[in-house]
Amino acid sequence: MSLADFIEKNLSFSPPHYITHYVAGQTPISTSKEVGTALVSYLAIIFGIQEFMKTRQPLKLNTLFRLHNVVLTLGSGLLLACMVEEVVPLIRRSGLFGAACSAKSWTPRLEFYYIINYYFKYFELLDTVFLVLKKKPLAFLHVYHHAATAFLCFTQLNGRTSISWVVISINLAVHVLMYYYYYATAGGKKLWWKKYLTTMQITQFVIDLFAVYFGTYSRFAAKGWNLPHMGDCAGTQAAALFGCGVLTSYLFLFIKFYIDTYKKKPAVERLQDTTNGVANGTANGHA
Repeated sequence: MSLADFIEKNLSFSPPHYITHYVAGQTPISTSKEVGTALVSYLAIIFGIQEFMKTRQPLKLNTLFRLHNVVLTLGSGLLLACMVEEVVPLIRRSGLFGAACSAKSWTPRLEFYYIINYYFKYFELLDTVFLVLKKKPLAFLHVYHHAATAFLCFTQLNGRTSISWVVISINLAVHVLMYYYYYATAGGKKLWWKKYLTTMQITQFVIDLFAVYFGTYSRFAAKGWNLPHMGDCAGTQAAALFGCGVLTSYLFLFIKFYIDTYKKKPAVERLQDTTNGVANGTANGHA
């Protein structure tokens, strides 16, 4: 039974159509004004807290922080399992290209999962709140990535890009490991694979870019460009181009983060970063 079926059969009420299906202007946080307000508020809150904390002692919040990461680890894993359950039959029935690019691949269940994933991005903004309350360094990559990803999910829902499940599924898989890492290290456990987690994040964006550039090329080639192509790829051109731009910026920023963290710093300094900062779940690079 899928998550959507479970909700439909076990809730004592029938949820409104705009909750289980994305309806711009009716589904919560589905207009540019609402998204803009939410993200501006995010920036105001974190920089306001950061200023407030300048003359105060950092808060530990270890139990709350670990609970936050448990929710995101389990939530990401459950959502990933639901998406795999829906996507595998699509691939079997239509092949990989059809599953990624056909308008029919934007199924009601996947749309519902995309909405949940979108709301996850706002819950993940609490990552930054924990950082500033604990008076940890706040890097541009961290803030940009969190805000831009929420807006990216918004644009893809509006653009109905059928290839969305490729990017989201990989991201959820990385998040299961990443948020478990933060949970475990915040509890004092020493894990040796932070470097490989960052490598996995970079690999994620390489795969993402191959998929979205291919989908965007297919979209434009099928809409009048005199270029060879396998067929059209569903979704608006604006959403496709925006996705390419944001994911490309992520790749370069994470590569820079990797170089700065693992290549430029002396081994002793890298060890201090791992034991003092990252062990509390405060790595500035998130995926």
